Amino acid sequence: MQPSDTDLTNTDLIYSNPQAQVKDFAFDAQVVEVFPDMITRSVPGYNTIIDTIGRLSQRFVQENTLIFDLGCSLGAATIAMRKAITTKDCKIISIDNSPAMVERCKMHINAFKGDTEVEVIEANIETVKIENASMVVLNFTLQFIDKTRRQDLLNNIASGINTGGILVISEKISHGDAVINEHLTDLHHDFKKANGYSELEVAQKRTALENVMRTDSIEQHVARLTKAGFSHVSPWFQCFNFISFIAIK
Repeated sequence: MQPSDTDLTNTDLIYSNPQAQVKDFAFDAQVVEVFPDMITRSVPGYNTIIDTIGRLSQRFVQENTLIFDLGCSLGAATIAMRKAITTKDCKIISIDNSPAMVERCKMHINAFKGDTEVEVIEANIETVKIENASMVVLNFTLQFIDKTRRQDLLNNIASGINTGGILVISEKISHGDAVINEHLTDLHHDFKKANGYSELEVAQKRTALENVMRTDSIEQHVARLTKAGFSHVSPWFQCFNFISFIAIK
């Protein structure tokens, strides 16, 4: 079903018209305007993941510690944690390298008041020192980092998480079995079409992401997290080719 004319203001129509040359996907002002619609219609289980991040923050956030939301986009995970956290004297640091995302994220954070302090920073998450953290979130972020630098990022996160702290990492994955991978991909495309995306939109979005999003297998993720120093690693959610892990220090 296509949105009605009255619903189009914040509806993702970026790839609805044929493009002679599809540009690489970027988190620019155009994407920011439609991002909530885009991600909920594109990522199966997204709202469940966000809600659970909030629930996990209730279990793992400790007093006098920091919480990092790395690649925070518009702050959905940050807001979920801010609403859920009852622990005193802690602070959420939300970081993104997109100026347009950071500007809009600050507006969203200010609209949801809470007792937990939040600082939104425009920065490259690979250069940020993680320290005194009881919880870190990488929600569909690592997949946009160069594969050769992913281990270093996870090492930095692990070194800065206190014992008993948690990393939540959500990603789109690839499957080593080509047949399974094809079926999961087809199911995901069916999911997007059921949410109103056309064949053209699905195809052009896929082209836009080809050069900027490189997926890993479950085994690769677990191996990296274990190597980084996490003692307990497990997927807790999967729908089609989208997954979320918890890694406890």
